[in-house]
Amino acid sequence: MRFQDLGLLPELVSNAGYDAATPVQSESIPAILNGRDILAGAQTGTGKTAAFILPVMQKLYAGTSVRSPRALVLAPTRELAAQVADSARRYGKGLGLKQTSIFGGVSYGGQFRAIKSGLDLVIATPGRLIDHLNQGSIDLSRVQTLILDEADRMLDMGFIRDIETVISKCHEKRQTLLFSATYNSAIKRLATKYLVAPVEVAVSKGNTVSESVDQTFVHVDQHRKRELLTQLIGLNDMHQVLVFTKTKYGADKLAKALTGDGLPAVAMHGNKSQAQRTKALQKFKRGAARVMVATDVAARGLDIQKLPFVINFELPMVAEDYVHRIGRTGRAGEKGDAISFVCATEHRLIREIQHLLKINVEFEVADGFEPAIQFPVKKQKNKPQPRKHESRGRAKGNANHKQKNQTDKTRNRYRDEMGSEQKTGKQTQARSNRSPSGGDDRTEKQKQWGHDSTSRSAKKRQKPRTGNAKHLLDKATQSNKNRGSQNHLNGLAPPKRRIVKPVTAIQ
Repeated sequence: MRFQDLGLLPELVSNAGYDAATPVQSESIPAILNGRDILAGAQTGTGKTAAFILPVMQKLYAGTSVRSPRALVLAPTRELAAQVADSARRYGKGLGLKQTSIFGGVSYGGQFRAIKSGLDLVIATPGRLIDHLNQGSIDLSRVQTLILDEADRMLDMGFIRDIETVISKCHEKRQTLLFSATYNSAIKRLATKYLVAPVEVAVSKGNTVSESVDQTFVHVDQHRKRELLTQLIGLNDMHQVLVFTKTKYGADKLAKALTGDGLPAVAMHGNKSQAQRTKALQKFKRGAARVMVATDVAARGLDIQKLPFVINFELPMVAEDYVHRIGRTGRAGEKGDAISFVCATEHRLIREIQHLLKINVEFEVADGFEPAIQFPVKKQKNKPQPRKHESRGRAKGNANHKQKNQTDKTRNRYRDEMGSEQKTGKQTQARSNRSPSGGDDRTEKQKQWGHDSTSRSAKKRQKPRTGNAKHLLDKATQSNKNRGSQNHLNGLAPPKRRIVKPVTAIQ
């Protein structure tokens, strides 16, 4: 659909500069202009910001201006709030609408002044907005349009109570627009509670990855990840690489190490002030830093055009965060590469990602970085087996009585099956063949079923669990022909199409 056919003001269409509307825009904008609530499943890079900002600004322009805000956008992070605010300023140029952004990391003074001067639109993070509500510095009672951007992430960050508090302060007959990259039970409950007959916009199925993103999973030991990362970026001459770690300390440490390896890097996490984060982002955008090492929270809302590479140095603890991470690349139809380093201790996280995305992961192994520690084998439930008639030497008192009863039962089964005449001959032969150290005194039935008299602890020593995992992983890495070799990790069927694309440096 042409952008000018969406029913927007010519000024907004001109300011946006778009010719064709994306699916989320063509479905959302007309419904928002008609006053409908929206429940949209839209990934990052689908044009969702324009999908809600443009029609909201048109409604604000057509309405009567008051000193209190009439529209509110809630976003999970400072970066995303700043990105939405920048888009709103660009789209609303010349309309005379007043807006401001409210988030942490900056002083309250400027925010107080902006609120007192009168506002039409506020873009805020939940935490700082709650602070203003507690201080009585902002009035949300006239908010007629509420937008929850990346609502799933706000719930993951524990903002559910803050969100509900903000909603309770808004106008009772408001229009609510909920945008989420993933669907889960919490999102469904939130939508059921606060949305009224919403128009559902399913641009893509929930919990999916854009087809423009090529995913690669590399099995490598934890202590060799940094060395592999340095070689991967250096040998491929990669620029604008976004690397994810689990912790703030890990982000600082890795950024410092990469810089020492000759790859200029900056860190982005919650402990950085807003000025430091803005400076780091500017260095990364203009190419002064080849690598940005970030945590999940800090990376949300990063507005980086045509970001080519995302590398998961460590897998996220929540599978949905994997979708958000790699959603930073492959945006707006551009191609992107997502590479994940996986060590043996992250096997549970891989299973969760496979289950969420309904995929079967194929692992690559980089030459010279063959893992020494293999994935553990998932325990299989064994079928019930007949008990052994020999004592396992673990009981006193009542256990001796149980042992005697077990031996008697075994002898009775033996007598019934073999007959008294055959039994006598075999028992005599078995007694004559026994040595003082103990011989093979298994019954024929036990021999047939494969039973032996070895203790369980001895068996564990004889067959270490890592053997099978190594064998299966070796199969998975032989020309990547065995599509189902990792099925023991999750029990999922192999995918219908291959999703893994090897990177040049690790072929």
